[in-house]
Amino acid sequence: MVRTIRLTAAQAMVKWLSVQMTEDGERFIDGMWAIFGHGNVAGVGEALHAYRDVFPTWRGQNEQTMGHAAIAYAKAKKRTRAQAVTSSIGPGATNLVTAAALAHVNRLPILIVAGDVFANRRPDPVLQQVEDFDDGTISANDCFKPVSRYFDRITRPEHILSALPRALRTMTDPANCGPATIAFCQDVQTEAHDYPEAFFEPRVWHIRRPAPDAGELARVAGLIKAAKNPVIIAGGGVVYSQAEAVLADFALKHQIPVVETQAGKSSLAQAHPMNFGASGVDGSAAANAASVKADLILGVGTRFQDFTTGSRTLFSEGAVLVSINIHGYDAAKHGAVSLVADAKVALEALAAAIGDYKVEAPDTGAREDWLRAVDAYCARPDDQAALPTDGQVIGAVQRATGENAVAMCAAGTMPGALKLLWQPSQGGYHMEYGYSCMGYEIAGAMGIKLATPQREVICFVGDGSYMMANSELATAVMRRIPFTVVLTDNRGYGCINRLQTLGCAGEAFNNMYADCAIEAQPEIDYVAHAAAMGAHAVKAAGTDQLEAEIKAARGRTIPTVIVIETTAKDFPGVGLKTTAGSHGFFWDVAVPAVSDRQKQRDRYAAYIEQIANQSLVN
Repeated sequence: MVRTIRLTAAQAMVKWLSVQMTEDGERFIDGMWAIFGHGNVAGVGEALHAYRDVFPTWRGQNEQTMGHAAIAYAKAKKRTRAQAVTSSIGPGATNLVTAAALAHVNRLPILIVAGDVFANRRPDPVLQQVEDFDDGTISANDCFKPVSRYFDRITRPEHILSALPRALRTMTDPANCGPATIAFCQDVQTEAHDYPEAFFEPRVWHIRRPAPDAGELARVAGLIKAAKNPVIIAGGGVVYSQAEAVLADFALKHQIPVVETQAGKSSLAQAHPMNFGASGVDGSAAANAASVKADLILGVGTRFQDFTTGSRTLFSEGAVLVSINIHGYDAAKHGAVSLVADAKVALEALAAAIGDYKVEAPDTGAREDWLRAVDAYCARPDDQAALPTDGQVIGAVQRATGENAVAMCAAGTMPGALKLLWQPSQGGYHMEYGYSCMGYEIAGAMGIKLATPQREVICFVGDGSYMMANSELATAVMRRIPFTVVLTDNRGYGCINRLQTLGCAGEAFNNMYADCAIEAQPEIDYVAHAAAMGAHAVKAAGTDQLEAEIKAARGRTIPTVIVIETTAKDFPGVGLKTTAGSHGFFWDVAVPAVSDRQKQRDRYAAYIEQIANQSLVN
């Protein structure tokens, strides 16, 4: 006879989650972020309370930013652990859609438990219920379907017996990893069922490492041995596979330069002799020169996003594109020769297959020229009263921190500047640039610190992103989670303003506060605002004071916010050059074909010439 235990569906869910383990003996789902509403407080809320001693619950300020914190945690843990987020129905659920999209694009695990409408439909329409006039099965949670790797709607209490294992199977699958959404009907959460006791036995989730197909491996090994100027593009898959050391040895032994994507940056320390820096649109002169010269490009764990490939203009015609990726979808992009496998396993197998193959040493002079140019650009400004550039701010933070620091960001000016200029130790960089989501930064910094409490976390955020989502500062204060926020205030959306005026030859409009339809220039006191949430907040008068405040923050148990005004005009995207040439590459941002202004007509003509160089192979 099957032994059973009678629980509500929500109680059974939480009890089951509390015994899902990693190979290291930790809970795979570390705990659950929660904001309660009528759609989850009676069911999920009561269950979380009942199991609070074995499965923690944390209260945030906004569902989206709770999701961001959970995603950053999973990214910092290299996808070996994750967190869950629960919401009520309606706006609480749809607030999480952006976080789900962010996780989906970045291939990161998060469990979303969104309250849903009544399965029995007796009280329809309930408060916050979205009704479809033609389909009675639709709710607001259907918005999650295109941005979830797994989606299920729980309309009977026994559904969790299959839904929850499927959700974690997705989250622990290195190829299909991403957000799993459980739309949990609010009446079903509270319904009782006799669940098999065996369902609650602890389970260990193993993250597999698929080996390459022998034929694919032989084909790729042959292509590499025939190459005279190969380049490796290191993507996020290197990090998630924990292949950093293998990549470092592989590149050094075979003398192959490595260039980095946003997700792959810091898989090699900047000090590694084969690390030539950032690739593509926001890439270094040394990296892009090596990529243009390459006769074989070996992508390792990268999606070949447009910033990485210069919108498909970076690689020379005739260059062979090879892609090592855990998922066949990504491995076959841009007509690449595929090697579908775990990055670490694939590199180890390739190393054995190509033996003593070694190319002529790459142009390390170009790399050294580039790094010298970065040092000069980021150097301490003589005039501390003048508004510093973003590069000078980055330089100040770099000087004030050590190898223990992790620089993180998500959107605006800083992602491109940090990718170009920050010189990390191995693992010292965390960027959300798959979705480039403004508002990720502060919540993300909190998630990183939770995942890696031993590291100093530096959050770079612009005034625009800060205004979008800052409230998790209060959560970090309440939970005593210390990290340092460097808030660069350029009085508007400086990054998109440059794209508008320089990249697209448009007129400055609706980005900087000075160019908006307003009656008065806003004077926002960011120091007072952050302090009101309990953070230690200060305004730095220049980069010297910024350095001092970075160092002082290390002794605190709460977040520190350092505000510094910067100039929006100067940026390495238009100013930084080396003896090897200016950095950066084409980015395809469409330009209007019709304009009454000559400069935009000229820009359109140049744009047409540039897109003619794009590879159209898919």
